[in-house]
Amino acid sequence: QVQLVESGGGLVQAGGSLRLSCAASGSIFSINYMGWYRQAPGKQRELVAEITSGGSTNYAGSVKGRFTISRDNAKKTVYLQMNSLKPEDTAVYYCNAHVTTVQAMGTMFSFWGQGTQVTVSS
Repeated sequence: QVQLVESGGGLVQAGGSLRLSCAASGSIFSINYMGWYRQAPGKQRELVAEITSGGSTNYAGSVKGRFTISRDNAKKTVYLQMNSLKPEDTAVYYCNAHVTTVQAMGTMFSFWGQGTQVTVSS
């Protein structure tokens, strides 16, 4: 019904940069919230950054000043620019979106992408 597909993960040295993308497709009427989360081995999934349809953003303290979230509403895509990467940023990064579908207008559903691996070497 709705698919979120992430891309842009990979292996990078500490201090390097990566840009993640997450494209939404399917029977979408509107997308309100979009966010990036991450989960490192043995740890719980945590919020990295989030953005509303109006462009308001929020960041985890550990990434503030290094990561930037943005979105292209026309393309139904959210981005995460990650600079000054650290080994502790190593995790699987997941995209999340709160979507109103064409089939169920008036109801918002939460969808997740499949995740993309980010590995930062020291």
